[in-house]
Amino acid sequence: MTEINLKVNGMHCEGCEKRIKNALSEINGVSEVVASYVEGTVKIKMNKDIDIQEIKEIIDNLGFEIEEN
Repeated sequence: MTEINLKVNGMHCEGCEKRIKNALSEINGVSEVVASYVEGTVKIKMNKDIDIQEIKEIIDNLGFEIEEN
């Protein structure tokens, strides 16, 4: 199992968390999504390799911004 952690800007409430969680959970291979607007993070557990660019595009299309390291 692989886990990635992203810093995401623009989440302001539990509704934002839910939008991200629901959208990313639709990706085949994603087993768990934990979004926290308080921490500004999204943790994604995957049971197969998924293109990180696909994840970033989904988050971007929802109106949130990934903080690049």
